[in-house]
Amino acid sequence: MHPPLTLHRHPMCAEIIEQFQKCHSDHPIAKFFGECTELKIKLDRCFRQEKALKRKANFEQSKKLKERLQALRKETAENES
Repeated sequence: MHPPLTLHRHPMCAEIIEQFQKCHSDHPIAKFFGECTELKIKLDRCFRQEKALKRKANFEQSKKLKERLQALRKETAENES
């Protein structure tokens, strides 16, 4: 199973998504017998890479936010003392 194949949500995988959708429309019956499996595997790999990049970016962003919050707490604690 894969997420919805919307191009605007998966810009890194847009080319593979288009090929996969074309394969499904060109082979309406054969798709059930593995005609598009190779593209599906490529698509899954692309989604994994995309997710890893997003996860890394989110982690970096959360580290920056955590550092800002710790600095703010330290500043607040010093002002209260």
